[in-house]
Amino acid sequence: MDNLSYLTNAHASYIESLYKSYQDDPASVEAEWQKFFEGFDLGQREGADGRPVTGDTATGETPEHFIKEIRVLDMINGFRSRGHLFTKTNPVRERRKYYPGKELETFGLGEEDLDMVFNAGVQLGLGPATLRDIYQLLQDTYCQSIGVEYRYIRNPLKMKWFEDRMEHTRNTTQFTTEQKKRILHKLNQAVVFENFLHTKFLGQKRFSLEGAESLIPALDAVIEKGSELGIEEFVIGMAHRGRLNVLANILNKTYKEIFSEFEGKSYSVEDPYGGDVKYHLGFSNDVDTVNGSKVHLSLCPNPSHLEAVDPVAQGMSRAKIDFKYSGDLNKLAPILIHGDASIAGQGVVYEVIQMAKLEGYRTGGSIHLVINNQVGFTTNFRDGRSSTYCTDIAKVTLSPVFHVNGDDVEALVHAIQMAMEYRQQFHNDVFIDILCYRRFGHNESDEPRFTQPTLYKAIAAHPNPREIYVDKLIAQGSVDAKMAKEMERDFRKMLQERLDEVKHEPPSTVKPILAGAWTGYRFANADDFLKSPKTSVPEQTLMDIGVKMNTLPKEKTFFKKIERLCNERLKMIRETKVLDWAMGELLAYGTLVLEGHRVRVSGQDVERGTFSHRHAIVKVEDSDEEYTPIAHLSKDQAPFEIYNSHLSEYGVLGFEYGYAMALPQALIVWEAQFGDFANGAQIIIDQFFASAEKKWKRQNGLVLLLPHGYEGQGPEHSSARLERFLELSAENNIQVVNCSTPAQLFHVLRRQLKRDFRKPLVIFTPKSLLRHPKCVSPLKDFAKGGFQEVIDDDNVSVKDVRRVLLCNGKMYYDLLEAQEKEKRKDIALVRVEQLYPTPIDQIEKIREKYKHAKEFFWVQEEPENMGAWPYISRKFRKRNLDVISRRESSSPATGYAKQHTAQQLEIIAKAFEEPVSEVSPEVKSKVRKTVKKAVKTD
Repeated sequence: MDNLSYLTNAHASYIESLYKSYQDDPASVEAEWQKFFEGFDLGQREGADGRPVTGDTATGETPEHFIKEIRVLDMINGFRSRGHLFTKTNPVRERRKYYPGKELETFGLGEEDLDMVFNAGVQLGLGPATLRDIYQLLQDTYCQSIGVEYRYIRNPLKMKWFEDRMEHTRNTTQFTTEQKKRILHKLNQAVVFENFLHTKFLGQKRFSLEGAESLIPALDAVIEKGSELGIEEFVIGMAHRGRLNVLANILNKTYKEIFSEFEGKSYSVEDPYGGDVKYHLGFSNDVDTVNGSKVHLSLCPNPSHLEAVDPVAQGMSRAKIDFKYSGDLNKLAPILIHGDASIAGQGVVYEVIQMAKLEGYRTGGSIHLVINNQVGFTTNFRDGRSSTYCTDIAKVTLSPVFHVNGDDVEALVHAIQMAMEYRQQFHNDVFIDILCYRRFGHNESDEPRFTQPTLYKAIAAHPNPREIYVDKLIAQGSVDAKMAKEMERDFRKMLQERLDEVKHEPPSTVKPILAGAWTGYRFANADDFLKSPKTSVPEQTLMDIGVKMNTLPKEKTFFKKIERLCNERLKMIRETKVLDWAMGELLAYGTLVLEGHRVRVSGQDVERGTFSHRHAIVKVEDSDEEYTPIAHLSKDQAPFEIYNSHLSEYGVLGFEYGYAMALPQALIVWEAQFGDFANGAQIIIDQFFASAEKKWKRQNGLVLLLPHGYEGQGPEHSSARLERFLELSAENNIQVVNCSTPAQLFHVLRRQLKRDFRKPLVIFTPKSLLRHPKCVSPLKDFAKGGFQEVIDDDNVSVKDVRRVLLCNGKMYYDLLEAQEKEKRKDIALVRVEQLYPTPIDQIEKIREKYKHAKEFFWVQEEPENMGAWPYISRKFRKRNLDVISRRESSSPATGYAKQHTAQQLEIIAKAFEEPVSEVSPEVKSKVRKTVKKAVKTD
């Protein structure tokens, strides 16, 4: 084997072992190898020139031709694996050089071998062929305008799928003249539209597509191909670059509407909605395809956080697949359009890609298009990533990647059509990396030559993709120069006419339209939040549901602790009629699914619950079989789905937000493992959750469950950062509650679906209270009324009260314990269960009721600069209201159990001591003794 030193010994040995297997039994090797060895045996007897070959395998000497056959096979494998490194895909720069290269010498072959016939041609569908023909086919297939990465996929069927389609056609499509004219038509729209905007709206930001206009015919092609393959809907998520072009020339948003936005005539000063810049807006429409079908397109609204829209688009897609298409993945496909810098640099891309094959999040494969303009804002691509390609993240899910020269529009259309076929057949993600450029700076007023002088010198001299394609078609005779000029002239004339119409029209307020799944809903007003609607359920219905939820199938054996838990819950329903937190939550879900509302819950470890309280899914003993009690209440019920997510907040919260955006009839819940984990999803909270209705007129009913409470678990597991949500609260945009009873949780969850509008809901949920003996609710509380924004103190007489303590959540139970222990009838504990929209009128009535009280305090566990107080103090700054809390802090909580206990006792002491301004020495001594006792118990 010395002659094969340029190959790995393993490769040569492998082929020789296959050959021996073939000699023993031809049927033991694959059909292609049978053909290869059959031809090789013939060649070995006769030689390429008809004469006997040298060497004798019987004596152990490897025939020279056999060695070269292996070298040719190695070359074929080399092109398939590494050909993408040697393509002509960069329109404005020389490609980086990679070694070893693709020359014949790399594979131990030379010019003298070019006319030698090799049976290795069988591997390419050529049959026995000369090295010249084999090499040319490989060059044409793998090293022209398209570079393909697919050999890491590992699945032989998928790899063969690519090789069959690419090698048999040399990775090209022979388009008809009509097809070429359609490609030119879409490219003409893209180029002329951008040029028109550039000349008519000087200095206005639009984040031009210029340099990447081939995206438009590519999107047109994927919609056409998708329609042929059964797709009825696409959900598109993209950042701002090229969005206006996509809106106009793919989704058919009228040019008049877009020009109106440029002219500032889309909004008036009376409009209650703040709106957003035009290149962040969403849109949906039905478009007609060439084959006569209609395809629905939805472009998600998106802020400047680039890839933030990715999980939202995926969630919208999954909701529609689940509800509209009954789970059929072949009916809808997501399209995500990325920038090269953002797909390589933004962590949410990884979070979303990891969802691709997870049961609770898969959407059947996404088409990822990368507008690779080789610069991020001002940063050169070499400073923007460590990976070879910006798309290397595709390898995480073994997704194929096409790297395509953006100037070769036919190559791009060919690649995206193949990508669509692959998606439909294998339900995998596919990536298309469009190598292009950005003709202007980051925006149209930016000067790119400050940081990219050589690149922009090349760009300035480079023709646009339309000019390149027109020249190609004229040379082919597919179109003439006159037709191309007329196409450009007529389109530009039409754009000018639409602009002239806009200039002569008065401004108009865009009225919010609720359509599709949102038909029958309205936008809320302030009066809607004065009092909650009735959300009670008859007691007998609750008992029936409670029994069904906790009666496990007798034919299955469950973990003893689960059986014991279900028996305890049955006892709550049948005997004590007093329910804990978990039962309150599960009954809310159970009643809703029986009323026809889909319920979906996701997050880290939500099936069991972080604190082992929920157990919505239980395991059959000694197996992985699962049983979901709420999914088996009735054969006519709506689905109940609960999914443990991967360890992601940003991606998963975005997904659930998108799901809720598409399906207002369902209760969609995301639970953080600990409340502060919402920090990791702050972009979704800021840019979508809190502001989407103001910016884009998009309602959403997503529910956040954020475990919150100070139990001495340290800075990261105490505060869900209540203050941040209240800071975002304005204009009745969201709802923020901190419930203190299971019945309150039951009612507020049901309230989400019992109104004819939707608002996001944040629920600060307990940890220690999950099993607190007093944090329970009698069954009758579920069977009457609804959610109470404020709960008064029934344990005191109004005339005796001298101090009122406003509080919520866990703090109430700590105060209640002290109130009962010290028999304090002069202090009332009032729970403000809903912090926003703030029930000011109800709180004012409480103040009027306790007119003899001299002091009103807000009491909270959080430091004074955190929690609800900064917001409450602003709302009641003209009222007699002070705060009792931990001292100001830069960290949410202490990590020392002793210090935590001391701080908590100090809060209680201040709340019940007179005067509150200073804790007496006696109380301080009492606190110290209690702390010592608590520490010993610890």
